[in-house]
Amino acid sequence: MSYFAAAVVRDGGGWTAAEVNLRGATDVDEVADRLRDVEPDADLSLLFVEADDAYLVVLRLDEGEDLRVFGSDSAYAEESRLGALLVGDLKGSVTGFDDTEEPRASASAGSGDDDSEQPAVDPEADPVGDADLLADLGISAQRLLRLCAHEGMLPADVTAEVCQVLGCADEVEELRGV
Repeated sequence: MSYFAAAVVRDGGGWTAAEVNLRGATDVDEVADRLRDVEPDADLSLLFVEADDAYLVVLRLDEGEDLRVFGSDSAYAEESRLGALLVGDLKGSVTGFDDTEEPRASASAGSGDDDSEQPAVDPEADPVGDADLLADLGISAQRLLRLCAHEGMLPADVTAEVCQVLGCADEVEELRGV
Protein backbone atom coordinates (compact mmCIF):
# COMPACT_ATOMS: atom_id res chain seq x y z
CA MET A 1 0.00 0.00 0.00
CA SER A 2 1.47 3.35 -0.99
CA TYR A 3 1.13 6.50 1.08
CA PHE A 4 2.08 10.17 1.21
CA ALA A 5 2.67 11.74 4.62
CA ALA A 6 2.95 15.52 4.82
CA ALA A 7 3.67 17.32 8.07
CA VAL A 8 2.55 20.93 8.31
CA VAL A 9 3.84 22.83 11.32
CA ARG A 10 3.14 26.35 12.49
CA ASP A 11 5.38 28.44 14.66
CA GLY A 12 5.93 32.18 15.02
CA GLY A 13 7.23 32.44 11.44
CA GLY A 14 4.24 30.81 9.74
CA TRP A 15 3.76 27.39 8.15
CA THR A 16 6.46 24.90 7.17
CA ALA A 17 5.85 21.57 5.45
CA ALA A 18 7.96 18.43 5.31
CA GLU A 19 7.43 14.90 4.08
CA VAL A 20 7.56 12.32 6.89
CA ASN A 21 8.74 8.74 6.42
CA LEU A 22 6.52 6.39 8.42
CA ARG A 23 8.25 3.16 7.43
CA GLY A 24 9.22 1.11 10.44
CA ALA A 25 6.96 3.00 12.85
CA THR A 26 5.70 0.60 15.50
CA ASP A 27 2.78 2.57 16.95
CA VAL A 28 0.91 5.85 16.70
CA ASP A 29 3.08 7.35 19.46
CA GLU A 30 6.17 6.79 17.31
CA VAL A 31 4.39 8.51 14.42
CA ALA A 32 3.64 11.41 16.78
CA ASP A 33 7.35 11.51 17.72
CA ARG A 34 8.27 11.76 14.03
CA LEU A 35 5.79 14.62 13.68
CA ARG A 36 7.32 16.36 16.72
CA ASP A 37 10.79 15.96 15.17
CA VAL A 38 9.78 18.10 12.17
CA GLU A 39 9.75 21.20 14.40
CA PRO A 40 10.02 20.44 18.13
CA ASP A 41 9.01 23.99 19.15
CA ALA A 42 5.97 24.24 16.85
CA ASP A 43 2.76 25.70 18.24
CA LEU A 44 0.74 23.38 16.01
CA SER A 45 1.75 20.26 14.09
CA LEU A 46 -0.48 18.42 11.62
CA LEU A 47 0.25 15.24 9.71
CA PHE A 48 -1.81 14.34 6.65
CA VAL A 49 -1.43 10.69 5.65
CA GLU A 50 -3.00 9.78 2.31
CA ALA A 51 -3.05 6.11 1.32
CA ASP A 52 -3.84 4.54 -2.05
CA ASP A 53 -6.19 7.33 -3.16
CA ALA A 54 -8.70 5.88 -0.69
CA TYR A 55 -7.86 6.81 2.89
CA LEU A 56 -6.94 9.98 4.78
CA VAL A 57 -5.68 10.21 8.33
CA VAL A 58 -5.02 13.55 10.06
CA LEU A 59 -2.96 13.73 13.25
CA ARG A 60 -2.69 16.88 15.34
CA LEU A 61 -0.34 17.94 18.11
CA ASP A 62 -0.70 21.24 19.97
CA GLU A 63 2.67 22.39 21.32
CA GLY A 64 3.91 18.82 20.91
CA GLU A 65 1.23 17.37 23.20
CA ASP A 66 -2.35 16.06 23.15
CA LEU A 67 -2.35 13.81 20.09
CA ARG A 68 -5.69 13.87 18.24
CA VAL A 69 -6.43 11.63 15.26
CA PHE A 70 -9.11 11.49 12.57
CA GLY A 71 -9.44 8.73 9.97
CA SER A 72 -11.68 8.96 6.91
CA ASP A 73 -12.51 5.24 7.06
CA SER A 74 -11.92 2.55 9.67
CA ALA A 75 -11.43 0.05 6.82
CA TYR A 76 -7.90 1.46 6.47
CA ALA A 77 -7.00 -0.42 9.66
CA GLU A 78 -7.94 -3.68 7.95
CA GLU A 79 -6.21 -2.83 4.68
CA SER A 80 -2.66 -2.20 5.87
CA ARG A 81 -0.22 -2.33 8.74
CA LEU A 82 0.13 1.47 8.62
CA GLY A 83 -3.65 1.85 8.71
CA ALA A 84 -3.87 -0.44 11.74
CA LEU A 85 -1.13 1.57 13.42
CA LEU A 86 -2.83 4.94 12.76
CA VAL A 87 -6.54 4.22 13.20
CA GLY A 88 -6.75 0.68 14.58
CA ASP A 89 -7.18 1.86 18.17
CA LEU A 90 -9.83 4.48 17.40
CA LYS A 91 -13.19 3.41 18.72
CA GLY A 92 -16.58 4.39 17.42
CA SER A 93 -17.69 5.88 14.17
CA VAL A 94 -17.90 9.61 13.64
CA THR A 95 -21.32 9.85 12.04
CA GLY A 96 -23.47 11.72 14.51
CA PHE A 97 -23.12 15.03 16.25
CA ASP A 98 -24.77 14.59 19.61
CA ASP A 99 -23.16 17.71 21.08
CA THR A 100 -24.50 20.25 18.58
CA GLU A 101 -27.22 20.99 16.12
CA GLU A 102 -24.73 22.84 13.90
CA PRO A 103 -24.65 20.35 11.00
CA ARG A 104 -28.30 20.83 10.10
CA ALA A 105 -28.64 24.48 11.07
CA SER A 106 -25.71 25.78 9.04
CA ALA A 107 -25.06 23.04 6.53
CA SER A 108 -25.55 25.29 3.53
CA ALA A 109 -24.55 28.57 5.13
CA GLY A 110 -20.79 28.35 4.83
CA SER A 111 -19.36 26.97 1.65
CA GLY A 112 -21.90 27.78 -1.03
CA ASP A 113 -21.74 24.20 -2.33
CA ASP A 114 -24.86 22.09 -2.64
CA ASP A 115 -24.25 20.80 0.87
CA SER A 116 -27.88 19.87 1.38
CA GLU A 117 -27.63 17.26 -1.38
CA GLN A 118 -24.41 15.74 -0.09
CA PRO A 119 -24.70 13.31 2.83
CA ALA A 120 -22.67 14.13 5.94
CA VAL A 121 -20.69 10.92 5.52
CA ASP A 122 -20.18 8.45 2.71
CA PRO A 123 -22.51 5.53 3.44
CA GLU A 124 -19.69 3.17 2.40
CA ALA A 125 -17.13 4.79 4.73
CA ASP A 126 -16.80 4.57 8.48
CA PRO A 127 -14.92 7.68 9.66
CA VAL A 128 -13.31 7.35 13.09
CA GLY A 129 -11.61 9.51 15.65
CA ASP A 130 -11.83 13.23 16.28
CA ALA A 131 -13.50 14.88 13.28
CA ASP A 132 -13.50 18.16 15.19
CA LEU A 133 -9.68 18.36 15.40
CA LEU A 134 -9.50 21.22 12.86
CA ALA A 135 -12.57 23.19 14.00
CA ASP A 136 -10.57 26.01 15.60
CA LEU A 137 -8.67 26.35 12.31
CA GLY A 138 -11.77 26.88 10.17
CA ILE A 139 -12.65 23.28 9.22
CA SER A 140 -15.64 22.10 11.24
CA ALA A 141 -16.24 18.40 11.82
CA GLN A 142 -19.20 18.55 9.46
CA ARG A 143 -17.11 20.14 6.72
CA LEU A 144 -14.27 17.63 7.13
CA LEU A 145 -16.73 14.74 6.95
CA ARG A 146 -18.41 16.30 3.93
CA LEU A 147 -15.07 16.69 2.14
CA CYS A 148 -14.15 13.07 2.84
CA ALA A 149 -17.58 11.88 1.64
CA HIS A 150 -17.75 14.02 -1.51
CA GLU A 151 -17.91 11.75 -4.53
CA GLY A 152 -14.77 12.02 -6.63
CA MET A 153 -12.67 13.66 -3.89
CA LEU A 154 -9.40 11.87 -3.35
CA PRO A 155 -7.52 12.15 -0.05
CA ALA A 156 -5.06 14.49 -1.81
CA ASP A 157 -7.99 16.74 -2.76
CA VAL A 158 -9.22 16.82 0.83
CA THR A 159 -5.72 17.66 2.09
CA ALA A 160 -5.42 20.43 -0.53
CA GLU A 161 -8.79 21.90 0.44
CA VAL A 162 -7.99 21.83 4.16
CA CYS A 163 -4.53 23.31 3.60
CA GLN A 164 -6.05 26.06 1.45
CA VAL A 165 -8.21 27.10 4.40
CA LEU A 166 -5.24 26.87 6.78
CA GLY A 167 -3.03 28.94 4.49
CA CYS A 168 -0.39 26.28 3.84
CA ALA A 169 -1.53 24.83 0.50
CA ASP A 170 1.53 26.05 -1.39
CA GLU A 171 3.89 24.38 1.07
CA VAL A 172 2.14 21.01 0.76
CA GLU A 173 1.88 21.19 -3.04
CA GLU A 174 5.59 21.93 -3.19
CA LEU A 175 6.22 18.64 -1.36
CA ARG A 176 4.22 16.82 -4.01
CA GLY A 177 6.34 18.42 -6.69
CA VAL A 178 3.31 19.98 -8.37
